[in-house]
Amino acid sequence: MHLLKIILNFNQGANGLANPRDFLTPVAWFEDRDVPEGFRVVTKFQGKLFEAKQLHSPFDVVAWHGNYAPYKYNLEYFMVINATQFDHADPSIFTVLTCPSNKPGVAIADFVIFPPRWAVQDHTFRPPYYHRNCMSEFMGLIKGNYEAKEDGFAPGGASLHSIMTPHGPDYKCFEGASNGELKPVRVADGTQAFMFETSLSLAVTKWGEETCQKLDHTYYECWQPLKKHFDPNWKPE
Repeated sequence: MHLLKIILNFNQGANGLANPRDFLTPVAWFEDRDVPEGFRVVTKFQGKLFEAKQLHSPFDVVAWHGNYAPYKYNLEYFMVINATQFDHADPSIFTVLTCPSNKPGVAIADFVIFPPRWAVQDHTFRPPYYHRNCMSEFMGLIKGNYEAKEDGFAPGGASLHSIMTPHGPDYKCFEGASNGELKPVRVADGTQAFMFETSLSLAVTKWGEETCQKLDHTYYECWQPLKKHFDPNWKPE
């Protein structure tokens, strides 16, 4: 499970691609239950977790009033768009939800997905291009294979590219997209990758860096086979 916690503002839809009708909120429900061993109630305050116990269920509240409620959304309902003539469109077209900051045009965090879609652009390197970003990019894979790194990035895995850190497709993806025929093709069928993008810097916990022992120390090697292709004499046809 991946969790993005924001306390500075509220999420809002982006570009009308995630239709409001597809966001589902819970049906009213309660339980009247007591257990001898009690219920663990965990709260978080200033980065620390606190635990308390109570004998009755915390879900015995029936007086809820307001319009701020949890919701769920099926990512398969996202109405994806893409470039239809040329160029690789900015990934902001895949934004499901965005949480704006007080500075116009700058988001505290965006929730982005890379859904199944058609790729039809001409004269274009279709995968995500190599870039540096003024945002931090935390990316995860829910199922399938990620289109820009099909090997070594399994479901449940994640990557973090901090602000202004260069990154892009691996060697295998680069070669395939550079030499393949530019015909209409389906992209990302059977997969679901996502990204949390934020204007803030992110830190990795000690558990993530050391304790879990899942850190890929060879991640950079996916770019090692890339060769120089710059030709100062090349001109477009």
